[in-house]
Amino acid sequence: MSVDPRESQPNPQGSRLDPYVGSYAARAAGMVASEVRALFAVASRPEVVSLAGGMPNISALPLDALGELAQQVVVEQGRTALQYGSAQGDPVLRQQICEVMALEEIDASPDDVIVTVGSQQALDLVTKVFVDPGDVVLTEGPTYVTAINTFAAYQARIEHVPMDEDGVVPEALEERLAELARQGTRVKFFYTVPTFNNPAGVTLAPERRRRVLEICERFNLLVIEDNPYGLLRYEGEPVRPLRADSERNVIYLGSFSKTLSPGFRIGWALAPSAVRDKLVLAAESAMLSHSNFNQAIVGRYLATQPWPEQIKEFNEMYRARRDAMLASLEALMPSGCTWTRPAGGFFVWATLPEGINAKAMLPRAVNERVAYVPGTGFYYGGGGQRNMRLSFCYPSPEQIREGVRRLVGVLESEIELRDTFGGVPAPDGRGGEAPAPDLP
Repeated sequence: MSVDPRESQPNPQGSRLDPYVGSYAARAAGMVASEVRALFAVASRPEVVSLAGGMPNISALPLDALGELAQQVVVEQGRTALQYGSAQGDPVLRQQICEVMALEEIDASPDDVIVTVGSQQALDLVTKVFVDPGDVVLTEGPTYVTAINTFAAYQARIEHVPMDEDGVVPEALEERLAELARQGTRVKFFYTVPTFNNPAGVTLAPERRRRVLEICERFNLLVIEDNPYGLLRYEGEPVRPLRADSERNVIYLGSFSKTLSPGFRIGWALAPSAVRDKLVLAAESAMLSHSNFNQAIVGRYLATQPWPEQIKEFNEMYRARRDAMLASLEALMPSGCTWTRPAGGFFVWATLPEGINAKAMLPRAVNERVAYVPGTGFYYGGGGQRNMRLSFCYPSPEQIREGVRRLVGVLESEIELRDTFGGVPAPDGRGGEAPAPDLP
């Protein structure tokens, strides 16, 4: 007769809901769903206009061509494509990734590329390799919510460096590093999304990029450059990635999720050779090997399809959506509101008037059939109460205009309540809440 291990080894700290609660590692303590996440189960209903999720719009993809490529891979490469592969990734695809990065003036060797399960796995591997509990990680404020969750899962001490409309402020970065150095605190790396930042939509100015690299090199600080949106530019001149100007001091993370499809789950890290070897070992322990099948399809797509033209088509589509959002905000938002004007990427970062709390307002917005992401999720330890991230990548221009109209109606009611009864106090909760699946 089999014995339930929970009966033979009772845990006095457990509960009937979770008998293992006293057995989890300390790093699991922050792995809890938030009330914001619960709201998005309601927000996913078709009648709700979601300005929340960062899902790419794949309607412009050549699905027939991708289907033919998948069939070719099975017929012509099935014996290898359906087998185990390398933890570093397919050599042919790594060479093609170098050709993609060359579009942004990055000179790289395929030997220094490791294919990952989206750039998110690359970020997890880098954190796993470098961060011990209590180590300091610097990030922009605000920053990518799942980066916060990753750093917190490895028990890092997360500190933010402020940004403005030109990206992270170099003087603030230098001042914080100097202060931590005086304290004898070692900082492991500076994580940045410098081009079309998620969530702020801003781009680090070229002169600031040089300054940030100089500061980090002087403090012997590694830079993790996350660049999923770099090729999705709708106006202005391209800006060189940090990695294009610093081969030794920058680990570069890229992804096909935004420029092809997130369903393939293929990203990459470009790292110095010694770091690359550590990342490969970490990847082997995490998932043994990548999907040869997915890599082969993406490789054939890059080799046979006019993918630069496809990216141009994506850019035209996203530009129309961005313009619809900016025009609607300009026409409808009440006084006291400000927002960023991204030259690319997926997001607008809005700041609400004094006394208006975006997180407290969200349930009422969802009730009015519009959703957004409160700014608190993009800060660790507090911040962003008056902010919201508005995504324009997935809804149609018509849906965006209607979504902004609904949002403004909710906001005007909040302002009226504030003026009558006073502002809503900010909750004490930390940022970095677990996002819903569609909130990259």
